Parts: sequence; C-alpha cells; structure tokens
Amino acid sequence: MILRSPTLLLTTLLALTLAGCSSASTPPATPSSTADQPTSAGHGAVTGAAEVKEPQRHLVAIDTAGKASTLDLLSGSPSLLDPVTPPDTVTSDGRYVFAANSTGVDILDSGVWTWDHGDHSHFYRGEAATIGTLPGKGTATIAFGPLSTAGTTGLFFPDSGDAVLLDNSALSDGTISESLRMTGTPHAGIMAPLGKGAVVTQSGDDGVAASLRALDATGKELTTAGCPAAAGTITTRVGLVIGCADGAVLATSDGDSPTLEHIPYPDGAAAPATEFNARKGRPTAAGIGTDKGVWLLNTRQKSWEWLPTTTPVIAAAAVDNAARHVVVVGADGRVSVYAQGDKEPLATTAPLLGKSLDTPNLAEHIQLTVDSERAYLNAPAEGVVYEIAYADGARIARTLTLPTEASHLVETGR
Repeated sequence: MILRSPTLLLTTLLALTLAGCSSASTPPATPSSTADQPTSAGHGAVTGAAEVKEPQRHLVAIDTAGKASTLDLLSGSPSLLDPVTPPDTVTSDGRYVFAANSTGVDILDSGVWTWDHGDHSHFYRGEAATIGTLPGKGTATIAFGPLSTAGTTGLFFPDSGDAVLLDNSALSDGTISESLRMTGTPHAGIMAPLGKGAVVTQSGDDGVAASLRALDATGKELTTAGCPAAAGTITTRVGLVIGCADGAVLATSDGDSPTLEHIPYPDGAAAPATEFNARKGRPTAAGIGTDKGVWLLNTRQKSWEWLPTTTPVIAAAAVDNAARHVVVVGADGRVSVYAQGDKEPLATTAPLLGKSLDTPNLAEHIQLTVDSERAYLNAPAEGVVYEIAYADGARIARTLTLPTEASHLVETGR
C-alpha cells in the first residue's frame, strides 16, 4: 500500500541491531545500513522498521464507504491509506487494523507499534501497508493477544462457525498465515489466543455460546469451563478475559497448561458486561452491558466493582493508572472521568456527540480508546475526533480532523 503523504514515511526504514534490552528512557542505537536482519526479535524488532524513543501513536479512521486515513498524533501529519471493503466493525491490537464485514476481514498494517517488555517498552516505526483479506462468512469477532508482533490473533466467523488463529509474525512480513483453523457450530462465538493455543466458545443446543474450550497449538482440547452467553473479550496484563452471563472466565497459561477460572458477579448484580475496554497492558478492564453503569474487573485481584452512572453508557475504558481513572461516555454525549472507587465523576464535559447520536448508522460505531496520557473519541457526524486529557479535568486538549470521516476509529502505536 502506498501512503499518499510523504511526510509520514521515514527516510530510512532500517531495523536496529540491539546488543541487549535497554530501558525506554535510554536513547536507541542509530539505525545502520548493516542492520537488515534484526537480532532483537524478542523485543518486537522487524526488518524495515526503526526503533524510536517514544510511542508513535496514530489514529486510523475509516468511513462507511471504506475510505481510510491516518493521523500522526506527534507531528499532526495526515495521510490517506488504501481503502477497504465497507466495514461493519473496525478493531486493532495497537498495530494491525482489522476491518470486518459480512464476507471477510481486511487487514492493514499501520506501521507503528509498541513492544511491552514488562518493566519498560520498545517503540517502532515502519511503513504502513495493506496486508490482504481473510474471507469468511459473517462479521468476525476478533480477539488479540498481548503483543502484535508475536503470538497470534483470533477470529471467529459466526455464519460458518470457522475459528481461525493468524500468525502475527507472518503479518509483520505482510503475509496472512493461519496457524490453526477449526470449524464448529455457527453461532456468535469467540476464538481468542492463549499462550501457544487458544480458547474457543462452544454453542449450546439453543445456538448460543455456552462453554469454553482451551486448545493447544494443534487444536487439541486441554480443558473446558462453563460460560453461559459468552460475549466480549479482552487480554489484560494478567490473562485473557471472556465475559459470561454469570461473570467472566479468566484464562491463563503456564507453559502448556491452561487454566480457566470463573470470576462470578456479586449477588444482586446488574446486567452482565458484553464488551470490555481498557488501556492496553493493564490488569483492570471496564465492561458495559444494558444497565446504567460500568463493571470494573480487576484481573489481578479477581474481583468486580460496579460503578453506577446516571445515564446509560455507550462506551467506557479503564485507564488503570495511579489515579485509577475510568473514562465513561454517556448516552447524552458527555464524557465523564471517574476515579475507581468513587461514585461521583471527577469531571464531565459538555455534550460532544449530539449529531452522531442522532444518526443511527453512526451512533453504533462511536468508539473510545485510551492510552497513558489521552482518550480519543470519534464524533463522525460532527466530523471530528476529540482528544481528551482525562487527568486534567476532562479537558478537550485537541479537536482533530482526518482526511476521511471517522465512522470507525482505532489508535495504533500503543
């Protein structure tokens, strides 16, 4: 794929030869023309990309017709990307962009990513590219592992029951390669990576996901767990979360031995969470369902907390920083910032989404993403993306525009 703005391209796209794993505060070695084959694959390095000092955060916007663009949040430089098939959903693992429709999934490489190494991170910048399309029947549910350059990505096609794991290393080479494919009963299911294998939903007699199966890399079943009406998944610092009608299952893997642990809702709980969102790589996730409020799942403590709100919630994300911020978007178009444990917001914006909420085909695609400093919220009918300083009184730091309408929005470089 050709980026149509030269400002986004690096003049030299070379990998680094790293002698060891240095902290993010240490200036990286100068890229060298002899470093064509990265020696630090365990740190996220990929041939043709350079390690840089700070996260290369970008926004990727896709409109209802499939036109795509990106905005460099550091330089403010916008660029057009190759179009995709008009998508039903758009998701990202922080590097790759997955645009799903009823006939398959188009995959773009944003060219920027972060390698989380626990106590520090490595940041990379390369060239954006179109990887290709994975055909499938029904709009796929897509689940990510902790890293974009290693491990796998899971896809489940509801109309066929096909469950697929894609090799992330192959994606970094511009190739779609399936490491595992299984066919089950068609249903609204989940295939999520776990260790070298995966967790996949199993439907009940009513055609609704009812249980989970942990698989090894060959598809062999290792263990199972009940999970009625399974819906929503996220990978946290601790493990893989899959939502259930009666709580959630936390899946972890110690070598070749997966564990599926049920975390029940407290007695008298509100409606279950069916989608989850959080700052990447943190242990706490925010979940929303049909009731007024937000579920907060601490996967380290294996506990739930209910955060009530005065209006229905259309999006929420747990920042899980020192201040334990939670960013919540209400059905009134206001953004509120809470401190986890408090029942009243620290700050609330004016309504931001009036036109978008009044446009049904746009309202369902309002998306919230958070990183360590900012939250981003698309207002497609208004034609903007709001950058919100959640730690500074929910201040609107910038009102951003991209070359294409942000009917769908994801953040990459995380």
